[in-house]
Amino acid sequence: MHILFLTHYFPPEVNAPASRTYENAKRWVKSGHQVTVITCFPSHPQGVIYPGYRMRPYQWDEKDGIQILRVFTYLSANKGFLKRIANYVSYMATSTLFAPLVKKADIVVSTSPQFFCGMAGLLVARSKRKPWVLEIRDLWPESIVSVGAIRQKQVIAFLEWLEGLLYRKADRIVPVTRAFKDHIMKKGAAADRISIITNGADLEMFEPLPKDNPVAKEFGLDGKFVPSYIGTHGMAHALDTVLRAAKLLEGEKDILFLLVGDGAERNTLIREKDRLGLGNVLMLGQQPKEKMPAFLAASDASLVLLKKDDLFKTVLPSKIFEAMAMKRPIILGVEGESKAVIDEGKCGIPIEPENHEELAQAVMRLYRNKDFARMLGENGRTFAMENYSRGRLADTYLQMLLDVKDRRGAGGKEA
Repeated sequence: MHILFLTHYFPPEVNAPASRTYENAKRWVKSGHQVTVITCFPSHPQGVIYPGYRMRPYQWDEKDGIQILRVFTYLSANKGFLKRIANYVSYMATSTLFAPLVKKADIVVSTSPQFFCGMAGLLVARSKRKPWVLEIRDLWPESIVSVGAIRQKQVIAFLEWLEGLLYRKADRIVPVTRAFKDHIMKKGAAADRISIITNGADLEMFEPLPKDNPVAKEFGLDGKFVPSYIGTHGMAHALDTVLRAAKLLEGEKDILFLLVGDGAERNTLIREKDRLGLGNVLMLGQQPKEKMPAFLAASDASLVLLKKDDLFKTVLPSKIFEAMAMKRPIILGVEGESKAVIDEGKCGIPIEPENHEELAQAVMRLYRNKDFARMLGENGRTFAMENYSRGRLADTYLQMLLDVKDRRGAGGKEA
């Protein structure tokens, strides 16, 4: 089977959508299938092309047997609504324009979090007369409305119309949480066209490592108790909560908060850190994906935080599973489905979102009780191995794609 996958993000970008697509695709190739990815030239999150690339109409790449078609897009940093929309729309246009370069695809998959990538999948699938699978990693437009990135009623109404259209047209919809499935069904999609395939962790890449490692030495983490947040510094993550908790604990000289990543709010957070005079917070920019296990190993607790908003009760951040795999206890500032997973796995401490006092208390609880922290970590690794192995999830996904392809049959020749 030849799988044509459309995604806005792909390695060397290191965000969750890029990682999920790459980790699935490389396993499908190893299983004997052909995978072609249509994506952008890497520029997330600053809107600056990565070294070694330059913008052109299109370019072919290859990684681990995956064929990669990179297409021109309008460059935009991960902030500013109108420029980001221009970036998304340009990808929709160019991915559709250059899709004929990909020959003899059997099925088309496109992934959110934004629906213009979804629409590109619909257009490409129709042009090739092949079945189309829509992956839902985030609820649009709800997620951008909830963080105040968009307020114009007409724009929201258009995006909601587009959301409903895509749900109706997809041959199969793949949400990453049960709550997403409920939402999609309320929008009119039939349950038998929805297949939940959660996020997970690459248990070979994210394998427990010693806390004392080269990353710890490089950044002065040796001898410190390190609660870390690793990921996007965006409007949804309420990372000022970390700074306020650090202020409460600045008298604890052995505790060092670590923030690793980039995003729309990073510069604001740096200014706030400086204003508060926080010597117990280390902020590092975006790091290569291959260093993530070492950063987690150098940490004593993994912080998973989002704003206090009903929408975020539906999400299941992928960093949860990577922390589990690394035997790191989780301090979870997310309600709903994420909390249910942490509770079931007995692998973390839930706190109220945006509550810096509870965050500080959870950090101190783990700092003072190393045996309790170790038990949470052990529980997490076991729970991830049983339920959230990326390998098993990729196999489930592949079988679903084969079923969709077979159900549609040949579906006619490509245009």
